[in-house]
Amino acid sequence: MKLLRIPPEQISQRWGSISPFLDSVLKCATDDFTLDQMKVYLTNGQWLTLGVFDEADLRGVITVSFTNMPNDRIAFVITMGGKLICNQDTYKQFSDLLKTYGATKIQGAARESIARLWKRFGFNERYRIVEAKL
Repeated sequence: MKLLRIPPEQISQRWGSISPFLDSVLKCATDDFTLDQMKVYLTNGQWLTLGVFDEADLRGVITVSFTNMPNDRIAFVITMGGKLICNQDTYKQFSDLLKTYGATKIQGAARESIARLWKRFGFNERYRIVEAKL
């Protein structure tokens, strides 16, 4: 499988194939954003869009935002949708690609099962996120 950037100018054109992967992830998320709101972030380039391709077929989509901190540039995984897209090869491609954007760390919020999966790739649980609506 090959991990490739999907440029913002192609999001609308490819939306029919991208949106099902994002929609499946939103079923696990709370009300942080809608699919339409995600499209806005992707088309205006605020979030990086990565496609996981097997030959010419799109097998998954990853969205990432970047935050500059005093000691690191954090690549925060917003969504990761697709089946069987997490393996050592795609992780290597993912981390190498994020480095080209200046990232020094990868972070993401994850359910317990996903956190267990990412431990296989050297991730550690740093903290848990809790929230209350005001």
